[in-house]
Amino acid sequence: MIRRGFRRAKHEEIVEPTGFDAFELRLGDLMRGERATLGKSLLDVQRELKIKAAYIAAIENSDPTAFDTPGFIAGYVRSYARYLNMDPDWAFDTFCTESGFATAHGMSEQASGAKPVKSAPAPFEKDIFATPATPFVPANDTMFASVEPRAVGSLMVLLALIGGLGYGGWTVLQEVQKVQLAPVENTPTVIADIDPLAGGGLGAATAGVDVVAGFDAPTTEALDRLYRPQALDAPVLVPRDGPIATLDPRQGGVLAPTAQERPGLLAEAAVDGAPLVEPTSVQVTEPARPGVQLVAVRDAWVRVRSADGSVIYEAVMTAGDTFDVPQTEEPATLRIGESGAVYFAVNGDHYGPVGPRGQVTSNVALSVENLTQVYAQADPAADSDFCGLAQQGEIQVAGISSEFVCP
Repeated sequence: MIRRGFRRAKHEEIVEPTGFDAFELRLGDLMRGERATLGKSLLDVQRELKIKAAYIAAIENSDPTAFDTPGFIAGYVRSYARYLNMDPDWAFDTFCTESGFATAHGMSEQASGAKPVKSAPAPFEKDIFATPATPFVPANDTMFASVEPRAVGSLMVLLALIGGLGYGGWTVLQEVQKVQLAPVENTPTVIADIDPLAGGGLGAATAGVDVVAGFDAPTTEALDRLYRPQALDAPVLVPRDGPIATLDPRQGGVLAPTAQERPGLLAEAAVDGAPLVEPTSVQVTEPARPGVQLVAVRDAWVRVRSADGSVIYEAVMTAGDTFDVPQTEEPATLRIGESGAVYFAVNGDHYGPVGPRGQVTSNVALSVENLTQVYAQADPAADSDFCGLAQQGEIQVAGISSEFVCP
């Protein structure tokens, strides 16, 4: 009899081979790899992100207890993930999952509770950022690290130079103050030891007695000369304006009066019997420039302005009035209310009038060139007032006399 039995098949567990990347990567490993790819150290990240290197290491180690303020953890993690070109939200969620950190809102008990007190580290634990041997933390410079050996030699030379100068000055001072005694043939005599009653206060010639052998007392004149102040018997006075004071305007100069102006001037100004040369007057080598003169034959209001706009002359000129226009670098301008009442006199010749009778004329340049080119010579026969003033002699016009018939 064949028995058929049922046997359960044994469950065989299939073990897959593990590869190089079969293990789980944590957030800190990914961040360290990205930071190594960028070639940045913790101090480089601290300098660029303005976040402490200890906080960066705490983020890579998923250690929220290293932060002083838990409220800044989210910002630090997101800023560091953005710096490494990673997703900020995924990085912060992964950090919370691995470290067990939970964000607390402002009204929660965790946010308002007291900060947990950190336990003291075990003796075998070390703070990697407080250890000077940490490769990314620069070690403090020693006391003699900044001392240049060549500077020490220069300093020693300077000190030696100062010492040599000081010793030389001290030696010179000692030599100056030193008093040296030299032997002499005649031993000096102390005058205080001489008896005054024996004529010691008088000279040998006066007393007639040789008080001390070989001693000649100084005379009174020598003592007076010795103690007399060094001053001149008669002061020498030198006038401060001596060279100018010696000049006599009556003897020379272009402005000195001539012999015709003051007869007998040369005889009065003679010094020590020597006759003086008659001074010459001022000589003009160039002829005077022709000027412009305003001549009024009837009443007219006239205003003359200079080139800068200031008023030189402003008045109501009556018949026979004249005004000499000053000769300036830029010609003056004329404004007149009655144009037919004023003429221009240029170097003895009359031009004009300024304009038609009864009109106002402005901005007339009072220069010789402008007036001689723009205006024609005045015709006495065309203006009875002009002709009448010329006949009366108030205006000097050539060719007009008392026999001239005015219109």
